[in-house]
Amino acid sequence: MTISVVIPTYNEEKNIEKCLESLRRQKFSDDDFEIIVVDGNSKDATREKAEPLADRVIIQTSKKVGGARNDGFKIACGQIVATTDADCIIPPDWLSVIHDSFSRHGDLVQLYGTVYPREEGVKHRISLGCANTFSRIGYHTRTLYYTLGCNTAFDREAFHAAGMYHCIDAGDDLEIAQRMRKIGRVMLNPRMRVQFSMRRYEQFGTLKSLSEWVYIVAKGGNSEEISYSQRRYK
Repeated sequence: MTISVVIPTYNEEKNIEKCLESLRRQKFSDDDFEIIVVDGNSKDATREKAEPLADRVIIQTSKKVGGARNDGFKIACGQIVATTDADCIIPPDWLSVIHDSFSRHGDLVQLYGTVYPREEGVKHRISLGCANTFSRIGYHTRTLYYTLGCNTAFDREAFHAAGMYHCIDAGDDLEIAQRMRKIGRVMLNPRMRVQFSMRRYEQFGTLKSLSEWVYIVAKGGNSEEISYSQRRYK
């Protein structure tokens, strides 16, 4: 079972190398996975830094971060396609956990995990601890699948059958789970973890960032206002 990893980028020259280097340190055969970077026409050296470490670096043609992921899925060769973000650090067992989960559960169409902060600080640990608790409650009550785009994986055929990501301002990574669950099993595996950057929460404030995100998701994922997520992928 082969895996493709899709990473959307925009002006990530400070982060992309560390992310890709962590993927290259996976306890998983290099022959069994590929890395695809989808760049939103960065103005810095993102692509130049990504090219030596990624298998493919392409220019984004679709809108927003969901569209960037879709662009990567369209050229992915893996039976499983995983997504993460350019400012995440990936533990060495990440791909193995994904592979094992799909191998054990034949009806699995989408897998997702938990996050922990790259930055130091009790505040960050508490914030993501609450997010992980929220994710577990949503999963076990079947009320919400908190399938963050920085740490999720799909059966490629099922993903295409569901209609891929919708190109909206926010919540596209949660919305698709509602369509995927109609096709097969959507599963949370807490062992599937990534180090998540809190830089945007530090820049814009945790409460402001979360309230903006909730507001846009509540409106169906679209807003005429420029959100912190839109600043990355217009």
